[in-house]
Amino acid sequence: MSIFSFLFKKNKLEKQTKTLSHLLKSLKQSSDFVHLPFQTNGHYFSIYYFDSLVDPKLLQQHVLCHLQQDLSEHSSLSIHDLQQIIPIQRIEVTADVEMIETKLLKGFAMIQLLDATDRCALINLASENLGLRQNNDSENEFSVVGPKVGFVENIGTNLHLLRRQIVTPNLIFRELTVGSMSKTKVVVAYINGIANDQTIETVIQRVSEIEFDVVFDTSLIDQMISDNSSSPFPSFVSTERIDRVIYALVGGQVAIFADGSPYVITGPSTLFDFFTSPEDYYLPWILGSFFRLIRLFGVMFSILASPIYIAVLTYHYEMIPKDLLGPIIFSRSNVPFPPTLEVLFLEITIELLREAGARLPTKVAQTLGIVGGIVIGQASVEAALTSNILLIIVSLAALASFTTPIFKMSNTIRFIRFPIIFFASFWGGVGIVFAICLLLIHLGKLQSFGNPYFVPLYPLRVKAFADSFIRSPYHLTAKRPSYLRPRTFWRYDPKKAKQKKDIDE
Repeated sequence: MSIFSFLFKKNKLEKQTKTLSHLLKSLKQSSDFVHLPFQTNGHYFSIYYFDSLVDPKLLQQHVLCHLQQDLSEHSSLSIHDLQQIIPIQRIEVTADVEMIETKLLKGFAMIQLLDATDRCALINLASENLGLRQNNDSENEFSVVGPKVGFVENIGTNLHLLRRQIVTPNLIFRELTVGSMSKTKVVVAYINGIANDQTIETVIQRVSEIEFDVVFDTSLIDQMISDNSSSPFPSFVSTERIDRVIYALVGGQVAIFADGSPYVITGPSTLFDFFTSPEDYYLPWILGSFFRLIRLFGVMFSILASPIYIAVLTYHYEMIPKDLLGPIIFSRSNVPFPPTLEVLFLEITIELLREAGARLPTKVAQTLGIVGGIVIGQASVEAALTSNILLIIVSLAALASFTTPIFKMSNTIRFIRFPIIFFASFWGGVGIVFAICLLLIHLGKLQSFGNPYFVPLYPLRVKAFADSFIRSPYHLTAKRPSYLRPRTFWRYDPKKAKQKKDIDE
């Protein structure tokens, strides 16, 4: 018997032996699971439901009100009488624990009589439209393929969206309060049985120990619970996409929600998580791998293009090919500044255009970016303040920095370009190598919730390369990353994830 068959049979046996009391005990670990004791006219009920899935108006108007008003006509009451008392069409009476679990996770409420605990009534109170309103798109993490619905500022809506996609009782929400004045509701979400217990306790401890007055956004929480708040590199992925959070939870990570913030923090994160787009998994693995490599190449080009230009023109003339030497001399013949000042002038100009475009309304920002870039670039060349070749290099470097899916990492790439420019201006190619070595040492020392940040390169994890530089086929990514130390390593059976045969084969 294979390991997969053993695990699957074990899970099936656990489902068969699970009792209703065990199920309710498991569900009560989540803060959004509500147990409502109810008494009227000598009848005692227990109502169970997920607050993030149930419509409170339906619960109040169609269940609680009728239980209070119509039970006076029934001296004796059975669980089947609820089908006549409550004016909702879909009421199911069952003792099947697996069915009760499925219905509760789909937005049903369970009513249990105190004197008849063997059977329960399941009432459909799901809020079908919650989280599906207009203007709920993920604006800053857009993708052509995949879901377009993103998180919003209401934490109840966000938990509802997450609970609808991960239909398992093991999805746990731990509610905390942060901020001495704001009393902001913060929820730590994880999948019990997958996420590492030490990681969960670390996250809850750090969030609960935050000392601050007003917490507006998860970005503040990100900085306060970071392992190294002095590093320009973000310690955790901050996203507004539902699918990215779901993939992180399924992989063994933990998510942090905050009321009033449309962004969710996921961690422990690695450097390669910031260059992974959910769209990679919606495309064939060859295309997904190609686009991911393009992003990594774009980041390296964005960081090193300007420093290499300075180093070559200042210290290493012999590296310039003869065919390229003439155009460079012609382009810089009238430029009065050294390459360092020339590069800094253009880089700062690009940053000013970015900041102005980000602070202005959308239509005005688009006009400013196009007109400002063309006018300033052309005027700079004609005024002999910069060369044509450098204008092309800086423009391509700025364009390459936009390929990063996560905005926080894009800001980091914009920042670390400037220290490397200064190293190149002082020591040329040796300075670039020295700056890269310092950067690698810094990345090797970083941690995210105590986990290595530069994995799988350091510490070296060869098997983790299947979903880092490239996106491998699904039958090669069935195992969760070992550096997250998940309690369950296998996501699915890799043999069944391979391409299926035709019906006549």
